[in-house]
Amino acid sequence: MPRRHIRVTGAPEAPLRAALTALRTELGVPESFSPQVEAEAERTAKAPSLPPYDATDIPFFTLDPPTSLDLDQAMHLSRQGTGYRVHYAIADVAAFVAPGGEVDAEAHRRATTLYFPDERVPLHPAVLSEGAASLLPGETRPAALWTIDLDADGRTVTADVRRAVVRSRARLDYAAVQKQIDAGTAEEPLALLKEIGQARERLEVERGGISLNVPEQEIVQRNHAYELSFRAPLPADGWNAQISLLTGMAAADLMVTAGTGVLRTLPAAPDGAVGRLRRTAQALHIEWPHHVSYSQLIRSLDPHQPHHAAFLQECTTLLRGAGYTVFRDRQLPEITTHAAVAAPYAHCTAPIRRLADRYAAEICLAAVAGETPPDWVLAALDTLPHEMADGARRAGTVERECVDIVEAALLQDRVGELFDGYVVEVEDHKPAVGKVQLDSPAIIGRIEGGGDLPLGERLRVRLTQADPGSAKVRFAPA
Repeated sequence: MPRRHIRVTGAPEAPLRAALTALRTELGVPESFSPQVEAEAERTAKAPSLPPYDATDIPFFTLDPPTSLDLDQAMHLSRQGTGYRVHYAIADVAAFVAPGGEVDAEAHRRATTLYFPDERVPLHPAVLSEGAASLLPGETRPAALWTIDLDADGRTVTADVRRAVVRSRARLDYAAVQKQIDAGTAEEPLALLKEIGQARERLEVERGGISLNVPEQEIVQRNHAYELSFRAPLPADGWNAQISLLTGMAAADLMVTAGTGVLRTLPAAPDGAVGRLRRTAQALHIEWPHHVSYSQLIRSLDPHQPHHAAFLQECTTLLRGAGYTVFRDRQLPEITTHAAVAAPYAHCTAPIRRLADRYAAEICLAAVAGETPPDWVLAALDTLPHEMADGARRAGTVERECVDIVEAALLQDRVGELFDGYVVEVEDHKPAVGKVQLDSPAIIGRIEGGGDLPLGERLRVRLTQADPGSAKVRFAPA
């Protein structure tokens, strides 16, 4: 899970864009695809491999940020007896990517889409990721179609996946969906998102799973200037995530049963890490009684409150050990579960943006059909975890550096000014060094100097450095 999301609304000004461009150069991030990759993508976009099963009569809708064009998933929700039926269509990227071809090789080099505040560096060429493979409204597309039946409590009864052609009817965004559901004007397929999402959230509580509502940093352009604020996730964000989690859990169960798969795993957090979080909670004046579990505490927090938002940011440290675990020939690995999900789990719902998902889909399709996964899938399994780990490290570096650059660009003309904030982190062996979260703007920056920092306390600080070129923001106690 990312430590901090950050996005820019509006076109970045020249200094900020220049710093982000320099970062891409420094990290060796490709700005474009080779002519060979683009040419192959253009050819396959015109002639994908289409399955015979036609599911275009199902009125799917997509739910994504309003500017997104790389649409991996579309859903349709309905009642099924006393329970529910979830139709979840996942873009069938394999219909456009020839194993061993130019697009495939480049996807293995990239592993994942990279997100910068001013642009995306996609896993696949735009002719596929924003065109022929994307589940855009009104377009017939190949997909891996999941049909998952749930009982009245939201528990999975049956799960099936097959190739199909689908057609989305509407492209929706979170704010509009939340408004319709809150107003009671949403039609049943959309209104059920809340009903099913809340049922799945209750089951998550029951099994001890955790969903972190980490606020997103948003840079908004207003009157030729930028403002930075925190945006707490909407309930609809969480309900949508529950549908994706449901599908990932169903995929993991299929693979574990079949004896071949690629799981997203996370070991339980060591006692030392949880102990550190307890100390942070105490410093931030968050009550955490010993009889209250970590997952229960997380659900009690309000990301709109600065102390709670700061603690949620720190909670992401427990998720840093996540990785990909492959297995075959019914030789299950020692760890098959994801500690935050509290169940076996697989990444399978974002193949346009994440390489591993294409392989998970193929394994699940083969499992349902009672077949062995394709040779090209089996041949890639041994190296896939390493490729995805490299991609994750690269994405993490991009995220950290982008946050630093954007914050420095926003504050570069305010060096010497005073700000109010909270000390949200103090280094274990350097009590005069830590991090401060400002009241306004929504920035978390490094602070050093003076005596021991008062963890969890309000502090007036002075901005001592803000240079987008060096990508650093520094504060000192005032």
